[in-house]
Amino acid sequence: MAETAGSGADRNDVGDNGDRTTGGAGTGGDTGEVRTGGDSTGGGAGGAKTGDAKTDGAKTGTGALAGSTKRGALAGAIFLMATSAIGPGFITQTTEFTARLGAAFAFAILLSILVDIAVQLNVWRVIGISGLRAQELGNRVLPGVGYLMAVLVVLGGLVFNIGNIAGTSLGLDALFGLDVKIGGTISAAIAIAVFLSKRAGVAMDRLVVVLGFVMIALTTYVAIVSSPPVGEAMTQAVVPDTIDVLVITTLIGGTVGGYITYAGAHRLIDSGVSGPDEVARVSRSSVTALLVTGVMRVVLFLAILGVVAGGAALTGGNPTAEAFGHAAGEVGMRLFGMVLWAAGITSVIGASYTSVSFLVSFSPALKQRQNWLVAGFVVVSAVGFVLLDQAPTTLLILAGALNGLILPVGFGVLMWVAARRSDLLGGYRYPRWLLVIGVAAWLLTLYLGWNSLSGIADLWG
Repeated sequence: MAETAGSGADRNDVGDNGDRTTGGAGTGGDTGEVRTGGDSTGGGAGGAKTGDAKTDGAKTGTGALAGSTKRGALAGAIFLMATSAIGPGFITQTTEFTARLGAAFAFAILLSILVDIAVQLNVWRVIGISGLRAQELGNRVLPGVGYLMAVLVVLGGLVFNIGNIAGTSLGLDALFGLDVKIGGTISAAIAIAVFLSKRAGVAMDRLVVVLGFVMIALTTYVAIVSSPPVGEAMTQAVVPDTIDVLVITTLIGGTVGGYITYAGAHRLIDSGVSGPDEVARVSRSSVTALLVTGVMRVVLFLAILGVVAGGAALTGGNPTAEAFGHAAGEVGMRLFGMVLWAAGITSVIGASYTSVSFLVSFSPALKQRQNWLVAGFVVVSAVGFVLLDQAPTTLLILAGALNGLILPVGFGVLMWVAARRSDLLGGYRYPRWLLVIGVAAWLLTLYLGWNSLSGIADLWG
C-alpha cells in the first residue's frame, strides 16, 4: 500500500507540533511508530493500515503553518471553512435575495445548508482519512486531474480575493470613513503579516476563530433588534410560497464551490490531523464547522428579514448597510462595517491559504515557501484591487462559473475515492449512508456545473 499517503510521516513532520508526538490520548500520537502499538483508537487496523502510509514520504507539515495544539488547529479548520463560506459576496447575496423573496428565501437557505452537509461531511472525511489534499487525490485517481483542479481553484480564488479585499475596504469605510483604497491596502497588509509571522498557523487559527465569533455575535444582535417573523420563516423553509431555482443555484455555488469546499479539510492536513485513527475527530470537526456556518447564515437572513418585513425598502447602493441601519440606527451602521470587514479579511485569509495549498504539494521547494507564496497571493490580489478600483464584475461572474465547474470535478474525485479506492484511505470502510448522500449531492453539482458552462458561454459571447 505504498499509495496510501499518510498520516504517518506526514504528521510526524509538522513543525510546531513536533512536541506532540507522544501526546493525544487515544489518537495514537503523531508518529507511525506509536500507531503500530495497541493503544491507537484504530486498534490493530489503525496501526497496521496507516503504518504503510509513512512510506509515501512527507507531504504535509511546515512548522509555521502548524497549530499550537490539535484542539487549536481543529478550531482553526472549523472557522476557516465557516468564515470562507460567509464572505462579502454571501452577505450581499443574502440581502438581495431576502429583499426579493422575503421569508420564502428561508427555503433556499435550508437547501444550501443540506447540500453543504452532504458535501462537507464527505470532503472532510476523505481528505482527513487519506492524509492527501484534493489535488493529490485527483492525480492518484486520474493523472492530470489534480493539476486541472489546482488551476481552476487558484484562478477562481484570485479573482474572488479581489472581491474579498473590496469587501474589507467597504467595511473600514463604514467603520472609520477610510478611503476604500487605503482600507483595502491596510486589510491586505494585516493578512500578509499573519502569514509572515513566525507561527503563522497559530496566528491564522486564532484570528479566524475570534472574528468568526464576532461576526456571529454582532449579526445575532441585529437579528434580535430587527424582530424578524421567525414563525413565518420556519414555515416558508419547508413550504415556500416561491421557489427560485436561479437563487438556489447561485447561493449553493457561492457557499460550497471553489476553494471554499476544501478550506477546512486542507487546514487539517497542515495541522497534522489525518489518518483512519483520526476519523472520530475529523467527523466531529466537520459537523461543528457545518453548525457554525449554518448559524451564521440563519442569523444574517433573520437580521435582513426583520428589516424587510418591517416595510423598509432597501433601494440604495449598499442594501446590507441600509438594513443594519434600519435595525439599529447609527450603531447598526458601525456593526455592519465590523461584520463586513471580518467577513472580508477572513475570506482573504481563507482564499489565499486554500488556493496556495493546491500548489505546494507539487514540489518540495514550493512547500518550503508556502507562507511566502500565500503572502504573495495576497499581494497580487491587493494590487489587482487597487488597479481595478473595484471588484471586477465580469471576472467575478467568471470566477463563480469556475467554482461551479470545480465542484463536480473535485467532489467527483473524492466520491470515487470513497467508493472505489479504499487503498487511498488506509483500508478504511467508508459508511454507505455517507456515500449515498454524497452521490446525491454530486448529481446536483453536475446541474450547477452545466449552469456554469452556460454562464461562461454567455461571457465569451
